[in-house]
Amino acid sequence: MLFLRSLLFQIAFYVGTLIMMVVFAPFVFLTPRRMAWIVVPFWARANLFFLRWIAGVKIEIRGEENIPQGGFIVAAKHQSVWETFALIPHFRDPTYILKRELRWIPIFGWYTAKMKQIPINRGKRAAKLAAMMEAAKEAVAEGRQILIFPEGTRRPAGGEPKYKFGISHLYRELDCPVLPVALNAGLYWPRQSFFIYPGTVILEFLPQIPAGLEQTEFFDRLTSEIETASDRLIEEARASKAPSPVLDGIPVRVPA
Repeated sequence: MLFLRSLLFQIAFYVGTLIMMVVFAPFVFLTPRRMAWIVVPFWARANLFFLRWIAGVKIEIRGEENIPQGGFIVAAKHQSVWETFALIPHFRDPTYILKRELRWIPIFGWYTAKMKQIPINRGKRAAKLAAMMEAAKEAVAEGRQILIFPEGTRRPAGGEPKYKFGISHLYRELDCPVLPVALNAGLYWPRQSFFIYPGTVILEFLPQIPAGLEQTEFFDRLTSEIETASDRLIEEARASKAPSPVLDGIPVRVPA
């Protein structure tokens, strides 16, 4: 049953995404970006619906009162494909900082360009960083939310964190608040895994970190707050009635 539900969801996710991109393309590319944006949260909610009713993955949201108004940085834990779309409906006009190579994917890359997502060239950091910073400053000035995964790539749930100090440079240059985000999605949709396990993903928006802190102080605070909260959410899942089998390989790191 687990294999079948995972297979059906994977088909719904990837095939459904392709169909929606093709069907909505005329509307998206012939209307202004702000109007066309309504397609993106619709796509995200559709995938959350598929997860709930096909794979049995529910969602619990905490801390929405911590989401500030206007432009700011959203720094989220990255364990799964899940958060790449599940965060979208919670923000008015978000933009991701993403790998430049994603722009090369047919249709999908065109959507990222249309929606003014911010590409970064990791191979030529010195040459391209200034352009990325300018795009991010422009987005924040427009009241948009910069979504970034400070670890750069997905990490296994419960694994040792590997945060990049680049988030501190972004924080300093943009001079705006940062909203830390903790989650335990990797317990139910693990990275590099075909299987999707039923359960409840907890997404928690933590209190914002104000602008103006020294870079190292900010980096240490951000890392500590996200990791402490994410570990707590993992232990909450361990205490649930039907814990994910992924937990078998994760040692207890905080008291349950």
